[in-house]
Amino acid sequence: MQLLIGKTLADELQTQLRQEVDTIIEVRARENIALRRPHLAAVFVGDNTASAAYIRNKIRACEQAGFRSSLVKLGADISEADLLAEIEKLNTSDEVDGFIVQLPLPAHIDEQTVTFSINPDKDVDGFHPMSLGKMMLGVDTFIPATPLGILTILEHYGVSTSGKHCVIVGRSNIVGTPMSLLMSRNSKIGNCTVTLTHSRTADLAAETRRADILIAAIGKANFIKADMLKQGAIVIDVGINAVEDTTTKSGYKLVGDVDFDDVAAKVSAITPVPRGVGPMTVAALLLNTKKAWDKRFL
Repeated sequence: MQLLIGKTLADELQTQLRQEVDTIIEVRARENIALRRPHLAAVFVGDNTASAAYIRNKIRACEQAGFRSSLVKLGADISEADLLAEIEKLNTSDEVDGFIVQLPLPAHIDEQTVTFSINPDKDVDGFHPMSLGKMMLGVDTFIPATPLGILTILEHYGVSTSGKHCVIVGRSNIVGTPMSLLMSRNSKIGNCTVTLTHSRTADLAAETRRADILIAAIGKANFIKADMLKQGAIVIDVGINAVEDTTTKSGYKLVGDVDFDDVAAKVSAITPVPRGVGPMTVAALLLNTKKAWDKRFL
């Protein structure tokens, strides 16, 4: 069994991004052109613990890559109108290349309205309908961060996808649905026959047992068991779930949507949790931010 470790790859990408940006800035300096570093901003509403951890990871990754980062921290009681006003400031700022609005948002704020308000040129999360529409058409655009991270893992580890059957568990707009399009497209990482499964799938196990490549993104701890996979399957585990563990100092541990211990002897390759897809989601945000910066200055 091969471990597809995203953390190592993410560190390599962040180092590579720093070197690329340093080189570009040095070249421009010799031309007497002052060029600032890429700048990624995040809007964080409320105090969701998981969101706060993700923001901290983003800030650390920016530091490692030599990017600027900033945080717009807003109270959970902010009105939708005031939040949209904060987003518009970022939309028009010459100092910000890309930004994200951390989800979930408080119940009184409409997430779709917020997503639609983001300037597509700064939509480094890839959630704006213009970004998703371009992705569907195969036009160069910002690919949603987690799907981009998954594609990068598959390419880095030399996973052959052409002609394979890819089964995706979960149909969210953040992971499952965009992955179904990306894995079926005519590209180096793609050309799969794709089955998109969800909570209404009649016999889920029958579908997952057909998978050469399984992508699990449902948010249910240890849901995928060995008897749901065929021998030699490649598994991408997107889930990050906290489960009780009295042996740890925190009282919990992080596990995926796939029961790692149960499937380990059956799969040919798998992303671990943690250190798998999660770090690559953050790295993909930086790749998209660098793309936005390139479009503005290169």
